[in-house]
Amino acid sequence: MTDAQAWAEETEQKLLDEALKLAPADGWTRLMVGRAGARLGLTPGEVELLLPNGPADLAALLSRRHDARALAILADVDPADLKIRERIRRACEARIDAAGPDEPAFRRWLGWLSLPQNMALGGRLAWESADVLWRWAGDTATDENHYSKRAILAGILTGAYAIRISSGRQAALTFVDRRIENVMAYEKWKATGGFRPGAWLAQAAGALGRMRYGRTPGA
Repeated sequence: MTDAQAWAEETEQKLLDEALKLAPADGWTRLMVGRAGARLGLTPGEVELLLPNGPADLAALLSRRHDARALAILADVDPADLKIRERIRRACEARIDAAGPDEPAFRRWLGWLSLPQNMALGGRLAWESADVLWRWAGDTATDENHYSKRAILAGILTGAYAIRISSGRQAALTFVDRRIENVMAYEKWKATGGFRPGAWLAQAAGALGRMRYGRTPGA
């Protein structure tokens, strides 16, 4: 790593530290980003160089800081000693707790990501977090399960964050437990033959054909 790269990474984290102090009052905005930079003695040009996308870049930095904090919480846990549902439950708990120290700013972060123009970024960050947690849990899937596992867990995390902010930690963990139970029931249903991808795709194609052409394709 060059001196310039080291400076950039260190200064990004310092900007995030200042943003966490300002965001509860200022919101997750470009104005807040500029104020955070000014408090560090940075020029507007330096702030633009480090965070060209302003609050979006800071949002990603906070999410990744919380991912790293969750892994630190999990450092003494051996996932091999746990059943898969217990691994995911512990991982979700750690990720929820990782945001706890920053809750006032995290509330504004979450609200900003829920705006229509920012939802795509929120989805990508939730996917990243889900990937981090699945890798900790030992997931090595490379087929479609790789994607479905992360999509499901990203949805669980997003819901848990919102409940943590509105109703507290225990309510968020209760939500996680229910969603994991739902997923396990679904996996059991698939394993017992209740779900056959080929049959489902054929039914879907038939339904779409009837809607478009008034008949099943090939009939």
